[in-house]
Order: sequence, then C-alpha cells, then structure tokens
Amino acid sequence: MSDVLGLGLSHHPGFMGKDERMADILRRNLERPDVPDAWKNRANWPDAMREEYGEDGGTAAAADHRESFVKGVRKLRDALDNFNPDFIVVFGDDQYENFREDVVPSFCVYAYDDIDMTPHMPRRAGQEPPAVIPPSSNPWGEPSDMTLTIKTHKTAAKYLARGLIGEKIDTAYSYQPLHYHGLSHAFHRMPMYLDYDRKGFPYPMVPLAVNCYGSRVLVNHGGSYPVGSPIELSEGELDPPGPTPERCMEVGAAVARVLTKSPWRAAIIASSSWSHAFLTPKNSFMHPDIDSDRSVYEMLAASDYDALRKVKLDEIESAGQQEVLNWFCLAGAMEELGRKPDYTEFLESWIFNSDKVFALYNV
Repeated sequence: MSDVLGLGLSHHPGFMGKDERMADILRRNLERPDVPDAWKNRANWPDAMREEYGEDGGTAAAADHRESFVKGVRKLRDALDNFNPDFIVVFGDDQYENFREDVVPSFCVYAYDDIDMTPHMPRRAGQEPPAVIPPSSNPWGEPSDMTLTIKTHKTAAKYLARGLIGEKIDTAYSYQPLHYHGLSHAFHRMPMYLDYDRKGFPYPMVPLAVNCYGSRVLVNHGGSYPVGSPIELSEGELDPPGPTPERCMEVGAAVARVLTKSPWRAAIIASSSWSHAFLTPKNSFMHPDIDSDRSVYEMLAASDYDALRKVKLDEIESAGQQEVLNWFCLAGAMEELGRKPDYTEFLESWIFNSDKVFALYNV
C-alpha cells in the first residue's frame, strides 16, 4: 500500500504581484456601473473591511496577508520535502482556459509531457503575449518572460485515468492543452507558491481539472459576472451545472484508492482560494462570503465529512465558493484514507477577493 500526503492551499493571483496591487480586483469592482452607489462610499463598508483597506488602499494589510500566506506555504513545503513524493496530483479549477465551448467535462486528467510556460505572461492559445512587464512588478524580481518548466508524470496520469475508470469514475483525459498556453492558473501558481523561496521544485505534477464554475463557466467566461448581464438567469440561459460537493468527494475517494494501489508515493493537493468576491452578487461583488467560508472551514478542520457531503451545490454557488469544489475532492480522499488534518489555518480577507485556507494531512 503506497503512502499518500494531503495538502491544500490558495493560488490567489495577488501574491504574484506587489502589495500595492493586491486589492486591484476590489478597485475594479468599484468601477462597475452595476455596483450600488452605496458600496462606492467607504463609510458604508463593514468596519473590518474599512479597517483592512485603510488609507493606503490595503497595502499594509497586503503585506500582513502575504506574510501569513508565505508562512503557510513554507510549512506545506517542508512537509512535502519530508515526504518526497514521486509526483503530486493537483485538483484545480478550469476557468474558461481549456474547458470552453467545444467541450466541458466535469473532471479531466491532464496526461501532459513536461511543459514550458511563462507564468508572469499567461495567455490563451492563439493570443499574442501581453506587453512586457518590468521585473519590479512581481515579488521575486523575475523577468516577465521568465520560462517555468513544469515537470509532469505522464505515466502516472494515464495510470490514474485508467484507475478512475476502473473505479466507475468516467473521467476525461487529455494529452495536450486545447486553448491555453501551458498549464492554467490553478496548476502553474501552485509550484510558484510552494517554491516561494525559489530553491527549486523537483516534483512532477499530475493535474486533475475540475469544472468548478459549472453553470457559469461559459456564461461568465470562467470569471466575474459580466457587467450589465442579469444576475438571475433562466435555466435555459445558464450552462449545465458542475459536479456537486458530494460527487467531488466521491472522485477524491476514488483517487485515493487508485493511488494507494500504485507503485508510487504521491501527494494530493487542492489548489484554490475560498469564496470569491467577484462570484458573490449578494455582496455586490465587494467581499467574499466570510461567514459561509468559516462554516465550511470548521467542517474541514473538524473532519466532519458527513457535514461536508451534505453541502449543496446551490449553497456553494450562492456563496461564491465554486473553487472550493477542489477542496471537496481533497476531503473525499482524506476521508477514504481515514485522515484528520494535522494543520489547518484560515486567512480572512474582506478586500483581497477571497479568504485563504491551508490544510496538511500527514501520513
């Protein structure tokens, strides 16, 4: 029986830039004409949100947020290095990157060869590279055209896809990207952050993409609600739904069963932040659903797998927690292995688009 390590962390884009830019999503939302005028007056914000934004546009709070995040990723990296897996299976959302109008599976194993990409200049296939951004725009001082080579484990990816089908999980699989240059954001930011100190990242990856955005993956182009579009759409106007939390847990459990029968040591990683402000119209896109995040986090921290299984998809979508479906996959895997977390942490934020969560399940 092979050993399996469990990890969870955020891939929030704000940590790829400087602190003074971390609240840019909030600032862009303030310019939306469909955001009520009351929200554009900071005096009407919740006290905690106003305090976090401060008089410097959130720069000081961003430095604290980053410091807490870096401590968390260093803790996970130490555990990963101590475990030294043969590869890592990463549950990540596809945000209208490869899941587009031609095909939208619920789950897809990427059995790619090693892949080179420019993480500071991500682009969809066929797009021209974005304008060159100076190295000072990212915390590592890396050139914008820096090439990141992401190691993969194609043999293990095919083994996993074959094993999932044997477990009655009809997963899709892919040997090359359809629409994105390299690996999409949920996957390439994970090694960027786990290697925050730039000491190298030797672990091959098996990406497993999840259709977290479900009923709005095409409608929203995998992002924020389009300006001017009605919030409430008819069933005919919405896309078919993504997988439910319960189904994600079933898939995670099947992944764990396949990996424990394999000849390799593997880590399983959930890559995503929690509720997103830009997916939460009930908050006028201004802040995440912190109360709902804390409720689900408490279930995770307490290993209350039965409660997690009962969370409904419409509750997830209402709270802007679509990407947390990646974490339900992790939870299902850890339940299958009989694990409880050795470490969890909740990083609250009103102004940086999402709350961040860490989890570590040692062997």
